[in-house]
Amino acid sequence: MKKPWAGRFAGKTSKIAEAFTESISFDKRLWRYDIEGSIAHAMMLGRQGIIPHKDSAKIITGLKSIAKGIEAGKFKFSEELEDIHMNIEAALVKKTGAAGKKLHTARSRNDQVALDLRLYLRDETKGIISLIKNLQKTILSMAEKHSSVIMPGYTHLQRAQPVLLSHYLLAYIEMLQRDRNRFEDALKRINILPLGSCALSGTTLPIDRAYTAKLLGFEGISENSMDAVSDRDFAIEFLADAAILIMHLSRLAEELILWSTEEFSFIELPDAFTTGSSIMPQKKNPDVAELIRGKTGRVYGNLLSLLTIMKGLPLSYNRDMQEDKVPVFDTTDTVKACLTVLAQMLPEIKFNKEKMHGAAEKAYSTATDIAEYLAKKRIPFREAHEVTGKIVLYCIKNKKELKGLSIDEFKKFSSAIDKDIYSRIRAGDSIKAKTSRGGTAPSEVKKQIKRLKQVIK
Repeated sequence: MKKPWAGRFAGKTSKIAEAFTESISFDKRLWRYDIEGSIAHAMMLGRQGIIPHKDSAKIITGLKSIAKGIEAGKFKFSEELEDIHMNIEAALVKKTGAAGKKLHTARSRNDQVALDLRLYLRDETKGIISLIKNLQKTILSMAEKHSSVIMPGYTHLQRAQPVLLSHYLLAYIEMLQRDRNRFEDALKRINILPLGSCALSGTTLPIDRAYTAKLLGFEGISENSMDAVSDRDFAIEFLADAAILIMHLSRLAEELILWSTEEFSFIELPDAFTTGSSIMPQKKNPDVAELIRGKTGRVYGNLLSLLTIMKGLPLSYNRDMQEDKVPVFDTTDTVKACLTVLAQMLPEIKFNKEKMHGAAEKAYSTATDIAEYLAKKRIPFREAHEVTGKIVLYCIKNKKELKGLSIDEFKKFSSAIDKDIYSRIRAGDSIKAKTSRGGTAPSEVKKQIKRLKQVIK
């Protein structure tokens, strides 16, 4: 099959080289964007009189016909034609003859592929934003449903202070909101038209880039033709945003894995999102959560892959950049799958409320409340902290809980302690008292839920 660039070459391309350099095996998923961009380009060429209107119309009709063939699964992609651009152009020329050969006027594959990738990422970014929003709604619904459930909060994976489960869940909504904001901000840099930059230096032909941008819904136009074809920072930014997002999903997955163990027994994961063991009949494994955690490594790797590809490239386009698509495609698929499966799994989780509450009451989790109680009585906090530490040590040695101490025992450590101490050392009382903005008190959590409803909306 004749190459579109064959004029310069006397010999044929090696079959091994063809197989090594082809990208159609993975970039064919850009076909819709390639055709969308080509239709806009053809409209512009006709409008500017660069090609005859009849040829422009013929090209557009041909491209729409090719799109229908691809959608119907009747289009045959060829490795010899290297990529999606040449596959579609060859099919167009076959359909329209000389008219099809005019489509590539004032265009290079360099700006064409940059356009395709931007169109693809624009759609996928919007899709991911929507999936994040859906997951936020799911978690918010869980927080409202379990608004009275008490559990231990942790630092260093050790019980620290009592919190509401709803407060715990809302923390992930805040993380996801920042993820949403990052993707929304990235759209500003994705939604820039590179078409018209040609190979690297622009063109002598009277193209109208503003018209093309309007047709394709771009908010801006690239201002430097070399930059437009030679950078992929918009794709790197997308991968970086995805890496941060999936880090948050992985942390949530890790919580679910821990909480579902016999050691914690805080939750029971739904049968539909767990698997069994091939040898141990009693097992119920959190495989979905584990795979979210595991797939995080793939997304990190994709970011590093593209950063490494780009780090030493001189201006402008280099064939190395063909390797940008697999990391982007894989990350898109992985992130969307993780967001979707989490949103389906989370509402089916059963919480062991008694177990969670019981754990919150233990391990001296209200010790800080005692220190703050003493601080309110004008005892310097460092002294209050030391006194409370001695109380905890006394409890450990005598195998007692804080609420099991008599008032006389308390007074051995500070005469400032009175009977009102007992209203500070139960988990529920501790939580109600955390009324600082953003705290875990029910009154504050209600405010957070109300605010987040508006933010998500």
